[in-house]
Parts: sequence; C-alpha cells; structure tokens
Amino acid sequence: MEESVTKALEIWTLQNLLNLAIMLGILATGLAIIQGYYDALEKRLSLRVSIELWRIFTVLLVDLLLAFAVLIGYLVVNPDIMSDVKMAVPFFPAATILWAVALVLRLFHGGQEIASKNHRRSLYLMLAGCLVNILGFTFVMEGASKEYLGTRPMDAPFWLFLKTRLRSNDNLDSIVFSQVVFYVCFPILLAVLAWGVWSGLKQLAAAQGEQPKQGKKPWPWTGSGD
Repeated sequence: MEESVTKALEIWTLQNLLNLAIMLGILATGLAIIQGYYDALEKRLSLRVSIELWRIFTVLLVDLLLAFAVLIGYLVVNPDIMSDVKMAVPFFPAATILWAVALVLRLFHGGQEIASKNHRRSLYLMLAGCLVNILGFTFVMEGASKEYLGTRPMDAPFWLFLKTRLRSNDNLDSIVFSQVVFYVCFPILLAVLAWGVWSGLKQLAAAQGEQPKQGKKPWPWTGSGD
C-alpha cells in the first residue's frame, strides 16, 4: 500500500512538472515578444540605474523561465517517466529541443540583443515550441473525454487514435512509440546541451584571454585580488 501511494505521488509530481514546463515555455515566449510593453514601462523610470536594472530584469526573466522549461523537459524525457506520465509524443520532446536551441542562442550567441539575427531566430524557435506543445496538450494530453465520445461516435476514431498512439502512457503501443521518440529526441537534446556547454566554455576562454596579464583586479568589496 505504501509503495503504491509513493508511486502515485511520484507520478503526480512529475505530471505537474511537465504541465508547468509547458506553461513556463509559453510564458517565456510571451515575455520575449512584448518589447513594446517594456519600452512603455521603461519611459516611466527616471533614474538611469533603475532603467539599467529594468532592462537586465526583462532579459533575465525570459532566460530563467526558458531554462526551467528546458531543465524540466530534460528531467521527464526519459523512458521510465514517459511510460508513467501523460505526455504528448513527439510533441513535448520536440518542443523541448526547440526551446533548448533558443536558449543556447540567447545565452551564448547574441540572441538577447533585439537587433541581432539570432534574437529573431530564437524567438521563432520559442514560438514553434509553443505551437507544438499547445497542439500536443490540447489534442493529445487533454483530448476529448470518453463521455463526449460516447455521445459522438463519429468523432471517436480521430480522438482515440490521438490518445492511443500519441499519448505516452495509454497502452503498450503508445509506450513502444514513446520509446522510439526517446531514441530520436534524447540524443538531439543532449547534442544541443553539449553545444551550449561548448559555447559557454569558448566564451569563458575568450574572456580569460582578454584579461590583463598584470594580474586580477581586486574585488570591490575586499580591496585585494584574492
């Protein structure tokens, strides 16, 4: 009894994390789009320091939300969890990959700068990820109920196909398909994350190479270089 309760609590937690990742990705995309709204609010700020902090906050908030969505996607896109929770495949794994690429572009390739081409590319990738997740969530994860299909038998084949084939935990066939999706999507996701790590290390090495050779500058709060 205790094991079944523990398993049910685990599935409940993971399912809510998956749903949260979808909402965080949509929220991050929405916040990345409304630049005009940010500019209007920025005009209300008078101090230069507050303006700079506002600009940093609006960029950082999008990156943090997107990073959380990608991390949760990495957590739940694995064989055991996919067979336990209600996930739309290949929708959610594909959206996680799109968001991961957008995050790498924003963090390491100038995607935060509105004037850069990578900003538009990252925004398109985020929008594509949102569209994929919205379709998967609406039509697969939360499709028509059995009660509705009982009253509309003509609609049943369409909805049953989506539920029994594209919902990761519905039956044996859907579980097998989710494993195939995992074999395809998980290596791609790892490759994107490895690209991000490589880009970060490359930037770090470039920053270290630009430091003056006479030594480190002292930390402002210590007055020394240690």
